[in-house]
Amino acid sequence: MTQDARTTGIAAVVGPKPEKRRALAQKNARQHRWISEAGRQQREVVRWGYRRIADLRVSTTDPDASPMQHKNKSTSRLGYQTHYVVDGGKARVILDVLVTPAEVTENLPMLDLLFRSRFRWHLHPRSVTADAAYGTTENIAAIEKAGIRAYTALPDHEKRTSLFGRDAFTYDAEKDLYTCPKGELLHRRGYDHRERSMRYAARPSACNACALKARCTKSTKGRWIRRSFDEEYLERARAYRDTEPYRKAMRKRAVWVEPLFGEAKDWHGLRRFRLRRLEKVNTEALLKAAGQNVKRLITFGERGPRREAQAAALHRPAPNPYEFYGVRRHRNRGFGRTARVFQQPGVFSEVRAGLGAVASCSSV
Repeated sequence: MTQDARTTGIAAVVGPKPEKRRALAQKNARQHRWISEAGRQQREVVRWGYRRIADLRVSTTDPDASPMQHKNKSTSRLGYQTHYVVDGGKARVILDVLVTPAEVTENLPMLDLLFRSRFRWHLHPRSVTADAAYGTTENIAAIEKAGIRAYTALPDHEKRTSLFGRDAFTYDAEKDLYTCPKGELLHRRGYDHRERSMRYAARPSACNACALKARCTKSTKGRWIRRSFDEEYLERARAYRDTEPYRKAMRKRAVWVEPLFGEAKDWHGLRRFRLRRLEKVNTEALLKAAGQNVKRLITFGERGPRREAQAAALHRPAPNPYEFYGVRRHRNRGFGRTARVFQQPGVFSEVRAGLGAVASCSSV
């Protein structure tokens, strides 16, 4: 007796359950897509009740540009910030570019740039290197959850005040409490789901009678501290600071990313955009980054000319046809070999990504 093969087939559902899939779709729909929005600010979000200056004052010639504070100056100008994602190898290929108004903080579009580059070029980065402006809890937790080491400088909040910082308190994971330098216990008092943190506080009577109160807190309600829900990832990132790979990555970041900004500003006019509005300045920045990549492709490609020949090829053709005979002979020598294209996913199978941002002025 035979049975129809269609009736004996086993149906398998791949992926999360329908309820979880709907919740994930709703969460993704609420997220702000920085790349698809061309770096435009998320106006509906107001953090800590702060009112942006760009919400009250708008330029009549370039409404997308926002005030940008000049370094070592008390004046400000309308401008943008250009973000680069750079492959941390010898080639220093620019993987992605995004221009945002100056009012957008550098840490906000970081994850979109990183994961888009990873998906588009089929990359498997081992580490991500960035300065303290990108070292937020959200960014570090997302990078570590993806299996990438977050070599990111964390902002040091301990130096902002003369009072005891959180490092002066000892955390006991088994009992879930903190111990202050005087030996008083700080128990968990509640959760703050908006800030994704837990609050630990000591008894006000113990703090008011403590001899170290002047160095610990000025409040009469006792000392309290916060602990993030993603504290384990932050502790992992802090532990990287004592390792040589972290120090080496931070040293090389000055060679991977920063010179590309200097090259674009000094040689390709990135100090001041010639166009206006976000879509156009993003196009201009992409063209300039593509030009920088082409120069590196000429330098590192297998069919590219040598350095002396490269400098000669960039000049205008000379009237004498025999002057650059050696350059043509060098090009024809490798004609039968296949060229190595930097867009090939396999060339950058494992990279160390570097991120950075530079300020550029608008043409207003």
